[in-house]
Amino acid sequence: MVAALPLDIRVPILNAPMGGIAGGALAAAVSQAGGLGMIGMGSSGSVASLQRQLPLVPAGVRVGIGLVDWVVRKEPGLLDLALDAEPVVLSVSFGDDVDWISRAHDRGVFAAAQVFDAAGVERADAAGADLIVVRGREAGGHGRPLADRDALLDAAADLTSRPGLAAGAIATAADVRRAMDRGASGVWVGTAFAACRESLASPGTRRALIEARPEDTILTSAFDQAAGYGWPADIPERVLDNDFTRRWADGVEGAAAEQLAAANAADDPRGMSINAGLGVGELREERTAAEVLAALAGESVTGHAS
Repeated sequence: MVAALPLDIRVPILNAPMGGIAGGALAAAVSQAGGLGMIGMGSSGSVASLQRQLPLVPAGVRVGIGLVDWVVRKEPGLLDLALDAEPVVLSVSFGDDVDWISRAHDRGVFAAAQVFDAAGVERADAAGADLIVVRGREAGGHGRPLADRDALLDAAADLTSRPGLAAGAIATAADVRRAMDRGASGVWVGTAFAACRESLASPGTRRALIEARPEDTILTSAFDQAAGYGWPADIPERVLDNDFTRRWADGVEGAAAEQLAAANAADDPRGMSINAGLGVGELREERTAAEVLAALAGESVTGHAS
């Protein structure tokens, strides 16, 4: 699977298109620092929300866009708008329909497909994905927890010659080196960028991420059920365990929606959905995207070194 990325970037690092976190400002900052920034439209993604984020990318700065399959099906105009924005890379994740890949190619846009097992690697390869995001169960946010990252990287190396991006618990320069040594062409990083100053994360979310340890994360669908989101049952999200997840561990009832809404309004991490992968323990402070990118690349910026 070792192949050069078809992207004109200084370092092979992309931020994951985290819904509610990776807006235009974060994506632009990552691209300006030498990686490729991705704007994320998650569970609440919409034409209106993407229209708010696109103007935050300065003229001449190229970024990618990540969408969710079931959200696009609910609002097809979201895919049209994303393609009209001429991103470097488009990703439409968590669905079985790959027609979006040919649509991206027709517009001169690279397609990045997230996969969770060996069968997914084969489907993405056959569909013509330009980048295959090899997502392990260690990653934060939504995904099918089917395989560890390194085991899936090993499988992908035998199944495709297309460039692969390692995803899941990539939080340090050593993590990046290990993934690249294992055959990855680059990395797709979420949690390490989530508490950046340019992200859309609330103050409460940032504090919770910086204070968390890997053992504080769990897989759950409780927040999705409470919010009424259309995630399939086999795609939970890895989040920080808190009062909400413990209260509703055995099933969500009507009061859960009220508790979630109240926590969001109060920016109270005890009741909010805070996506975090197993690399969360490496977060020590709020930093800029450039500082995070430099640390992942093994460089030093404004006193921060990996």
